[in-house]
Amino acid sequence: MKKIGLLGGTFNPPHMGHLMMANEVFHALQLDEVRFMPNALPPHKEKRHDVSDTQRLAMVQHAIQPYAHFSLESYEVEKGGVSYSYDTLSALCAREPDVEFYFIIGGDMIDSLHTWYRIEDLLALVKFVGVKRPQTVAMTAYPIIMVDAPQIDLSSTLLRERFATHSTVTFLVPETVEAFIRQEGLYGA
Repeated sequence: MKKIGLLGGTFNPPHMGHLMMANEVFHALQLDEVRFMPNALPPHKEKRHDVSDTQRLAMVQHAIQPYAHFSLESYEVEKGGVSYSYDTLSALCAREPDVEFYFIIGGDMIDSLHTWYRIEDLLALVKFVGVKRPQTVAMTAYPIIMVDAPQIDLSSTLLRERFATHSTVTFLVPETVEAFIRQEGLYGA
């Protein structure tokens, strides 16, 4: 049975923290691959900052391109609408019954697991893998595999602000992602 990690998010934009977290989990759990899964409309976030789904998919593709063990999972974007993890994982498990999915989440998501849609049913479909993030408690009553990884206080919000104010993003996003953002004029770049 293949072991596949799923790292969901808005990836608006994807950054080195995402890559580092995925890589640490990949190696710690000896996964076969990690798929980056941009969502369409997350139930817990609002504004999309005028970035299209196509642009977000392209940024993720640029970010993961050098790494053979990373791939793009576009299911939620293609489906459209609000992205509930339970619905997505039900569909992925039905599509790939020979795969054991590991759903990778950061400390902020660990802290809010109790609010997730159909969390009990979701736990029957996947194994949750948690990675602590700065300024989060990363504690839950739900079963979760914790992976110890270096913590970097980096967020897509900070990066959007950096692009908007023409501040440096060197070493924070992959160079190809930065080039794409500047070429497309995203986030006020």
